[in-house]
Amino acid sequence: MKYCIIGGDAAGMSAAMQIVRNEKDADITVLEKGGIYSYGQCGLPYVVGGLIPSTDELIARSIETFREKYGMDARTFHEVKAIDTTSKTVSGVHTKTGESFEVPYDKLLVATGVSPIIPKQWTGLHLKGIYPLKTIPDAEDLMAGLKDVQNVTIIGGGYIGLEMAENVLRLGKKVRIIQRSNQLGNIFDHDFAPLIHEEAEKHGIELCLEEEVLGFKGDDHVQFVKTAKKDYPTDLVIVSVGVSPNTGFLKETDVALNEQGVIVVNETMETSVNGVYAAGDCATHYHRVKKLNDHIPLGTTANKQGRIAGLNMVGMKKPFRGIVGTSIIQFMDLTLGKTGLSNKEAEQLNIPFSEIKITSRNHASYYPDPKKLEIKLTYHKETEKLLGAQIIGEEGVDKRIDVLATALYHEMDVEELADLDLAYAPPYNGSWDPIQQAARRLGK
Repeated sequence: MKYCIIGGDAAGMSAAMQIVRNEKDADITVLEKGGIYSYGQCGLPYVVGGLIPSTDELIARSIETFREKYGMDARTFHEVKAIDTTSKTVSGVHTKTGESFEVPYDKLLVATGVSPIIPKQWTGLHLKGIYPLKTIPDAEDLMAGLKDVQNVTIIGGGYIGLEMAENVLRLGKKVRIIQRSNQLGNIFDHDFAPLIHEEAEKHGIELCLEEEVLGFKGDDHVQFVKTAKKDYPTDLVIVSVGVSPNTGFLKETDVALNEQGVIVVNETMETSVNGVYAAGDCATHYHRVKKLNDHIPLGTTANKQGRIAGLNMVGMKKPFRGIVGTSIIQFMDLTLGKTGLSNKEAEQLNIPFSEIKITSRNHASYYPDPKKLEIKLTYHKETEKLLGAQIIGEEGVDKRIDVLATALYHEMDVEELADLDLAYAPPYNGSWDPIQQAARRLGK
């Protein structure tokens, strides 16, 4: 069986490894547009900030390992331009030599990921000093650019924008965030946003909210960010306003895409075309709470979907069980955690909801140095089934958000949270865990 995989990162190589492990003498060709395989993109901000000494630390397996140990035809700088699902071929061009190539397949996996959005209507995009952050080469270019600058502007206040703000500040730079909406961290409800804003301002980050970027000014290098309100002086710009799926080469095929250009897959990760699979950031992710296909590109999901795709490609039937939308970020002294639906998401989906909101502590109040936890549980107003949770605090957010993610996965109601047998000792918890304290407020 000839397998072709487009994309040599998380989803693609997770699938490739499952094929290797479950089919003897599998013929696997991997086509990677860049020059690096299988690395942790989520670690890039921390390399930029100096917490991780080198981008080499992020590489899970080298290309040589895939070639020599696992026998894959792992290619680099191979950009796919088209697939023919009738003749079952993949074609494209080598980005270094310009030579064309064509690869036949019996089964195909598309794992092409996403690319950062840089709006084409912005003026001054030709100027030096404007950087996205998605790949190792992006990070290395950005680190070189940061060496001799002082004032850095980050466009976008989502997860990547916040992580970059923290890490650029760690380098001793002055940081400004420009955000189009009226809050940082748009996945959180509006009443949680002040916690994030206060943390940013506490550390000297300049916030410019409700500002629409129009472009950039400068001679050869960027000197100003132009918004609808004013021009902001800057030495360097990091753009983090969203991502777009790398699926343009599929638009002339029968592979179904949603309105955002994301590949629609079923629970086996197969597309609308028999024998063609997709996984990771370029594919849809079934949301267990929404009961709908969603698109929340995360490394954890990419690895899971790649594994599922690989197993199904070799005939080992296994479904992808879906996501509940769990994410977490460190931002300065705070941890920001969310799982499931926010209030505004429930409202958009016309789900009747109520909330429980409390302030608690990460461990027993009498034990030294307790830290505040701000907790919100969103639940179905009629069934009282848990719909989502948001937690912000200095310590103890991670384990609570994971407990709540597990509860969402198993469709628990709020009252059942109070019955969970959670670990307790004064250094770690109170006799009632904070999420159980919140659950006990139900109906009060």
